[in-house]
Amino acid sequence: MIIASGRSARHVTSIATHLAQKVKDKKGESPKLEGLPNADWVLIDLGDVIVHLFRPEVRAFYNLEKIWAGDSGHRPSDV
Repeated sequence: MIIASGRSARHVTSIATHLAQKVKDKKGESPKLEGLPNADWVLIDLGDVIVHLFRPEVRAFYNLEKIWAGDSGHRPSDV
């Protein structure tokens, strides 16, 4: 999983379309893209790798990095 940010919706769109074109040139097929019309959060499915492109505000809101945080707040219950 790759998580990255663009500075604006236009920047996120540009990064996503450029990456999709590079993948198409290399693999011969276009990757699956989700969220491109709004470009708040664009997901690019490259098969073994998923790329998440965010505008900064949206990335901060969803905070996907917390998945790998040392203390995620999830503790096993004492049964």
